[in-house]
Amino acid sequence: QEGDAEKVTFGKLLTDAKTNTASQQQILEMYKPLLIKESIYDGVFDEDLYQELVEVLLRCIRTFSI
Repeated sequence: QEGDAEKVTFGKLLTDAKTNTASQQQILEMYKPLLIKESIYDGVFDEDLYQELVEVLLRCIRTFSI
């Protein structure tokens, strides 16, 4: 049952994030560890790659339909 509550909460957060920057920030914080991990190239953190991934995530949040 808890999984269902989490899905509803994330779904609402995702819906809110389409227009609410605070919700977008909350989702970015949730995914920040993954974004950082995927921004490491040849063992070095690439800030430009990180920013690109953040932009892609924000674009996906705005265009995703539930």
